[in-house]
Amino acid sequence: MAVFCKGNEVEVCSNEEGFLRSYIEAKVISRLKDSRYKVHDKNLVEEEDQSRPLFEIVTADEVRPLPPRTAREATRIFTYSGRGDAFHNDGWRVGRITGEEGFKYWVYFPLTREEIEFPPSQLRIHLEWCNGV
Repeated sequence: MAVFCKGNEVEVCSNEEGFLRSYIEAKVISRLKDSRYKVHDKNLVEEEDQSRPLFEIVTADEVRPLPPRTAREATRIFTYSGRGDAFHNDGWRVGRITGEEGFKYWVYFPLTREEIEFPPSQLRIHLEWCNGV
């Protein structure tokens, strides 16, 4: 298991309702003594005060490094396995590429049974990490 330091940009695998098995970009604020981290979510805000970013305490097994992103990833996702992550509702969600039309890809999300169109800039290779997802 990787160890992260203050300031590291990471992703947190969420098990919260509405974000189940999605990866939320965050920054490590501090490493706690009991194999947990305090993180600052990049795209999520406090419910009570939406001008304030959301801070969370997460376990070490919910944190992973940011996967690499390149301009050519969307083609590699579709060509090699059909499985990838799409940026949707403030997090990276696991889906399957089901079609391609020009410079757009269709992604099916099994958990929500939705199929949505995305440009390549909102797709990336899926990195196995969270609960076998």
